[in-house]
Amino acid sequence: MAKTVEAYIESNKQWADALIQLRKMCLNSGMNEAIKWGAPIYTWQGKNIVGVMAFKSYVGLWFHQGVFLKDPYHMLQQSSESTKGLRKMMFYSLQEFEEKKMHIPSYINEAVQNQKAGKEIPVKRSGKLEVPIELQHALDNNELLKSSFFRFTPGKQREFAEYIRSAKQNKTKERRITKISGLILSGKGLNDQYK
Repeated sequence: MAKTVEAYIESNKQWADALIQLRKMCLNSGMNEAIKWGAPIYTWQGKNIVGVMAFKSYVGLWFHQGVFLKDPYHMLQQSSESTKGLRKMMFYSLQEFEEKKMHIPSYINEAVQNQKAGKEIPVKRSGKLEVPIELQHALDNNELLKSSFFRFTPGKQREFAEYIRSAKQNKTKERRITKISGLILSGKGLNDQYK
């Protein structure tokens, strides 16, 4: 997990040229730079606007409220059907990146302007934590696990609960409970490894 943007670029050498250029574009827009989930994130007044990403097969950007972008060059994709605001822009080769990079600053600047204008999909959270019966059974049978679980924030408790609830088969739920029990007892959230 990279602790600095420089370390992130160094760990993704095949995309280093593109990452350096994307970083410069984001900084030129007046956003602040941070590392979140092990990758560069660019923010304005504490709000995530753009994330830079590099994987084996592609390099690109995440626009956290990308649903509001006009997309005149048809460069944005929705991550999944359940994704509401996030849109991504991916390049599968340095050549593709070089051919299209002139359009990227307009997307970044529009994303910043949209954030300044308050265009944002609000995050809806249910007020009540619904613990799946399998997880509740595990908590009821282990006082240390139960007390550790309820030390987490409601958001992290919901992440654990949803992780169990999303499993289709009982065997998968059992495996997941075993996995998260270790995390819970060690005080680690389900997604802490990505931060």
